Amino acid sequence: MERRTFIKHTAAVSASFFIAKDMLASPKGPVYGHNKMKYSMDVKWGQLNPSVNPVNDCHEMVQDAKGRIILLTNETKNNVLIYNKSGKLLSSWGHEFPGAHGLTLAKENGREYLFITDTNRHQVYKTTLDGKLLMTIDCPMETGLYKKIEEFVPTETAVADDGSFFIADGYGLQYVFHYSADGKLLSHFGGRGTETKNLDNAHGVCIDKRQGKATLLVTDRTRNCFKRFDLQGNLIEVIALPGACVCRPVIHKDHLYAAVLRSPDLNAAGSGFVTILDKHNKVVSNIGGTEPVYKDSVLQPMSQLDKIFQNPHDVCVDDDENLYVAQWASGKVYPYKFTRV
Repeated sequence: MERRTFIKHTAAVSASFFIAKDMLASPKGPVYGHNKMKYSMDVKWGQLNPSVNPVNDCHEMVQDAKGRIILLTNETKNNVLIYNKSGKLLSSWGHEFPGAHGLTLAKENGREYLFITDTNRHQVYKTTLDGKLLMTIDCPMETGLYKKIEEFVPTETAVADDGSFFIADGYGLQYVFHYSADGKLLSHFGGRGTETKNLDNAHGVCIDKRQGKATLLVTDRTRNCFKRFDLQGNLIEVIALPGACVCRPVIHKDHLYAAVLRSPDLNAAGSGFVTILDKHNKVVSNIGGTEPVYKDSVLQPMSQLDKIFQNPHDVCVDDDENLYVAQWASGKVYPYKFTRV
């Protein structure tokens, strides 16, 4: 083969290879999100046989150190479903949590544990990853805040580096309680009220160390914001998210992710989306929502744009920065996967 012909032939083969590679790499369907935080959607990722492994409300999800995706549902035939990242069911357990709501992964002495809140049983549980019960936290009647146990409706926990943990009474009296690692009540703050330090629908809590020093982010869902407190319960700042009834904040590297249950308020059923904030708590992307717009450094009201969700309740970010979205009151759908593009 002459040199000129060989080079021409080689170039054609190389071009074909890269075109084919790009075609394989491109998402097959629509892409959602904004700026550099864009995703393709797979609604079939977590689907199972509902007669064998049913779900009711898919409340929250976490990823463990083995890369498994753990889902909490309030379906007592299998409260916990454990998937691999491809959507294959690996195992399931749990029949005793009719109000299974909050799911938090914690590490202690090199081992991982789960904290589960139950809004029906008015309790919080610490378990192993395979469901062995290690600790139960009851309504803190000793505070004098509660007249009856049923007023305590815990929705979320957050665990600090020292093993102490915070419980948000997000569907109850709106307090955040701080406990020692062995379950002793240390303090509380928040509560329902009209001051900025008060909370209304304190649905989620998480430890945030993106700025170096650990602080506590608490959802104030009806007021469309997150509130940052120090670990002693002193209010530091309010992160306004107009139009977004956010669920719990989820931190992954420098970003904050949150399911927006409904928009602009809790009366608007089927109007949810997912929002993503950068290290400085500026919204950079909305999945299924309108593009974030700032005017004079003030975020403008956000809303649902693409009707790909009904009432999203949580976001899990895996080690490849793909997302998994669990939904509440959305026809018993299994979680959706969003692959980063």
